[in-house]
Amino acid sequence: MLSGLTHIPHYFLQPVRLFHTYRRLKLRPDLVAGLTVAVIAIPQAIAFALIAELPPQMGLYATIVGAIVGALWGSSNQLSTGPANAISLLVFSSLMMVAFPGSPEFIIAAGVMAVLVGLIQLVIGLARLGALVNFVSHSVIVGFSAGAGILISLGQLPHLLGLEIPGRNLIGLVSGFGAHFTEIHWPTSVMGLGAIGIILLLRKINPKLPTPLISIVLASGIVFLGQLNEKGVDVIGQLPSGFPPFVRLPIFNFNLITSLSTGALAIAAIGLIQSTAIVRSLALQTGQRTDNNQEFVGQGLANMACGFFSGYPGAGSFARSVVNFEAGAQTRFSGIFAGIFLLVATFSLGSLTAYLPRAALAGVLMVTAYGLIDWAEIRRIWRGTRADALIMLVTLFGTLFLRIEFAVLLGILFSFAVYIVNTSMPRVFPVVSDESYEHFVEQQPHQVPCPQLGILTISGDLYFGAVRHVEETIYQHLVDHPTQRFLLLRMHAVNQCDFRGVQMLEAIAHRCQERGGALFLMRVQRHILAFMKTNGFYDRLGSDHFLDEDAAIRYLFTKVIDSSICIYECMVRAFKECQNLPKQTYLTDEPLESYLPRQPVPGISPQELAQELRNGRMPLVIDVREPREFKRGHIPQAKLIPLPHLLANIPELPADREVVLVCQGGWRSQRAMSILFSRGYQNVKVLEGGMLAWETAGLAEIDSLGE
Repeated sequence: MLSGLTHIPHYFLQPVRLFHTYRRLKLRPDLVAGLTVAVIAIPQAIAFALIAELPPQMGLYATIVGAIVGALWGSSNQLSTGPANAISLLVFSSLMMVAFPGSPEFIIAAGVMAVLVGLIQLVIGLARLGALVNFVSHSVIVGFSAGAGILISLGQLPHLLGLEIPGRNLIGLVSGFGAHFTEIHWPTSVMGLGAIGIILLLRKINPKLPTPLISIVLASGIVFLGQLNEKGVDVIGQLPSGFPPFVRLPIFNFNLITSLSTGALAIAAIGLIQSTAIVRSLALQTGQRTDNNQEFVGQGLANMACGFFSGYPGAGSFARSVVNFEAGAQTRFSGIFAGIFLLVATFSLGSLTAYLPRAALAGVLMVTAYGLIDWAEIRRIWRGTRADALIMLVTLFGTLFLRIEFAVLLGILFSFAVYIVNTSMPRVFPVVSDESYEHFVEQQPHQVPCPQLGILTISGDLYFGAVRHVEETIYQHLVDHPTQRFLLLRMHAVNQCDFRGVQMLEAIAHRCQERGGALFLMRVQRHILAFMKTNGFYDRLGSDHFLDEDAAIRYLFTKVIDSSICIYECMVRAFKECQNLPKQTYLTDEPLESYLPRQPVPGISPQELAQELRNGRMPLVIDVREPREFKRGHIPQAKLIPLPHLLANIPELPADREVVLVCQGGWRSQRAMSILFSRGYQNVKVLEGGMLAWETAGLAEIDSLGE
């Protein structure tokens, strides 16, 4: 058991590896990147804390601690950890069910929430469950981000316009805005709308400028010069300066932990998914190989540290991470430097924020919140699969109208449900040779397959949840193609096979044997083949039933399928091996295909025919095969009339006696029935499955009776 935990110290030693491998030549670009990130992080940190209805300094503390700890124990060189837009809204939604926003209990609960979120993320990372995020649809993030963008924008509208709106949800905010529209405080509105205008104007002039910082500095200057804080313009007020203070949290208050657990799970999940998406996006541009599990450990430790040092939960920030990358960050030291610069800034920010208008921050947040709505990605998902579109809509509307943490978990659970449904229904489809007879292609409705050999591709895993669907699909294929006694399964797309999958293959093999044929497997992956050998299936099926792709058809064509059917009954040239095979020439002006019956033909089973022969009823059995086939075995008292002779000269048949037509597999006898029907004979039946079915039923021993 302990041997399975030996990887854990590796994750905690990440800072040692960072310092050990650091090179001095990377110092300057990391310093520049860290300073750049710190500049844009200052207004963001304050604004995001306000989204969560927390004191502004908690945003700064969370940014400082998150940036440093996340960089020390993370894996991405460019990821910037700390408060994030949508995460802050999710924190607020979760905490407001526990305590009144802004109260001491609310602030303490935010710290406990951060520790709980970090613990969940840490456990996931240490357990090496990083691959779990791959099963959550990208549509969850797109839907949640869009919903969060709408809610954040509406939530900041009262601060932008100087209104007092008690509503906290979508309906309450919209109805409250309509009811209090006449109470707009115009100086506040001008300040907020002006901040938005400055951001949009500066972005057109130079997108690389720290537009949020510039806008709030200008707004603060206007408030200071005009003393607008004394005229009703709400300001942030002076912030405390210094190091993030350590807080003793009631982490063993199980009632509080229980109340926060649902929200903590949602925040942990969204934080990891969002951080992983950012890391992957940056890694595609930098070529860095990252470790999901190490990143989860870093995010978990960062959140736990934020909780104990007066912060609140955060995650990877896309905006700050992109700025970090574009500023030339080379290593994770850029994140450490960003945290240090922010820490230095807190010693001088206190007096500067005394005139920072809340409306300007609301304008900054509304601009960034609008950026959360990725219209291009929404259109792509909408035009994609129905499942992705449905996941996006469920998460979006859940975010707007339900408790946000429930909406997130609902979207995640819906993603898992879609994954389970998709993996439990692998594609099983017939294939045929292409025009060059070099490759297999999916069979189209107009293509005629080989009447003796069915070839199916299984595209998916054969695990307990998928076996039933695969089995039913194969059985239906056998029902639809009753003459295909032999079945070849292409297994190259099967990556996993459990014991239930082997049981299913055994059942299919038994069904083929009942039809007088056999099951063959092609391109079975090595580890699956080893599993089949250990459980005995390989020996039970037979080593000669596991084929290579290059030799499979040639082997089956020369060793397994009945060449007499190919020559005398089949007009299809399904494989390359069929091309040089002589087909029987019939002495008739009409092509053989014209004698195919246009409606289902009456038949008699081998057992029913044998019973009639034993009871002495003695129907007239006409065998339409060739003489050499007839000599190898035939039904007692059967009369040999090869199909070419029957087509050329139909004999007189007794009107008071039932006629049973027999061939090798059933095709020639159906053609013979078609021509007899056209001549007015009605009391005619076909032996179902022909002599192959007769022999499979174990009736060959009665061949000598009556002869």
